Amino acid sequence: MTYQHILFEVKDHIATVTLNRPEARNALSLEMREDLKKAFDIIKESAGEDVKAVILTGAEGAFCAGGDVKNMGSKAVTGIDQRKRMRLGHNLIYDILHVEVPVISLVDGAAAGAGCNLALLADFVLATPRGFFTQAFAKIGLVPDWAGFYILPRLVGLQRAREMIYTGRRVYGEEAKQLGMILDTVGQDTAMEEARELAGRLCQASTTAIGVSKNILNQSFNQDFRTLMEMEAMGQSLVRDTDFHREAVRRFKDKEPPLYDWETLTK
Repeated sequence: MTYQHILFEVKDHIATVTLNRPEARNALSLEMREDLKKAFDIIKESAGEDVKAVILTGAEGAFCAGGDVKNMGSKAVTGIDQRKRMRLGHNLIYDILHVEVPVISLVDGAAAGAGCNLALLADFVLATPRGFFTQAFAKIGLVPDWAGFYILPRLVGLQRAREMIYTGRRVYGEEAKQLGMILDTVGQDTAMEEARELAGRLCQASTTAIGVSKNILNQSFNQDFRTLMEMEAMGQSLVRDTDFHREAVRRFKDKEPPLYDWETLTK
């Protein structure tokens, strides 16, 4: 598989997807969107086997500058064409949000506009000291896309989401952590090492249990109590019938070290 604007590799069950268009601060070209779709198609097919975690990051000091503003208005695009392009992007957004393995975004430099929302689609977001997030749409008279209306209020609340969208201001790592946008900050020189350490530890869990939990959590704000209880019952019946669960129970009964215990995993 060849890619124009991303780098893609799988090592030790961790898939690393790197946005690789540094001359444009990794802005989302059409080619990059197609590359991302191809990469996540492979990740979906390999989830739980070759791939147990994903790291999404950007090359050379930027995560993603968002839409390719320099090319906006360079040629006539009809409303119908724009809607078609947006809906193709929505298919990719769905894949990233719902792929049933943990996805970690590692933000170094700008995560702006659509790039901000792309980062926030991950299960866990890490940021370096120079990493920042901005809903930059207001600066060019646009509204948030790439699921910004969905994901941002769920992370920071409605009032703070309004403030970020209306102003387009930059939010750096420590503030983003306080707001609940990101999981943690990482060292500038150790960022990828820390991201891989988190991914590697998650790889030791039951991918089936994480996948089912992720699927239900992604719907938890949209369903009523009874529906979630039904989803819980269905999910539990599935994961109880896995080799991972059976081995974990056997170890517990035989007083052996647990199969998965976050507190005792080697970092």
